[in-house]
Amino acid sequence: MRNVVFFPFVSVDGVAEEPSDWFTEGGPELFDLIGRVIGAQDDVLLGRRTYDYWAPHWPTSDMEPFAPFINAVRKHVATSTELTLPWANAARIEGSVEDHLRALRQTSGRDIGIHASIELGRSLLAAGLVDELRLVMPPVIAGHGARLFSEAAPMPLRRLELVDLERTAMGSVFLQYRVLPTT
Repeated sequence: MRNVVFFPFVSVDGVAEEPSDWFTEGGPELFDLIGRVIGAQDDVLLGRRTYDYWAPHWPTSDMEPFAPFINAVRKHVATSTELTLPWANAARIEGSVEDHLRALRQTSGRDIGIHASIELGRSLLAAGLVDELRLVMPPVIAGHGARLFSEAAPMPLRRLELVDLERTAMGSVFLQYRVLPTT
């Protein structure tokens, strides 16, 4: 069965919305991490808002390593609206997102990524369909914005096992957790 990897950028105070507003670190350590995570993926799940936000930007971007990856990878878009998705390799998920992901996990391939789509990632984590949580956390308090986890979207108890921890020279940490099965 394929792994599902939720890969958000999150501030120390838990904000995951608009990391481009508060995440300023770049360079080889970050690009290496991103390259390792996306290099293991050949399908991505996106929420509708993320798709709408990214579709005008990434097809014309040359930002390595993410632009070539996200433009070429199969993108499964969670939306209840009938619409045409002009971005290459993007398709609307028909029916239940959870059922779609369960079926996709049974196919051959590499990891399935969830990028930026916080509500989607949160709901799939709550449903027990996420295998790894990989956080990129810079040393910043964003102060406002949608949080990765909030009281407005309660999460059932999930236990995690720390698999890896890396730190950059600028103080960002990369946390890799395995989601443990519920008992």
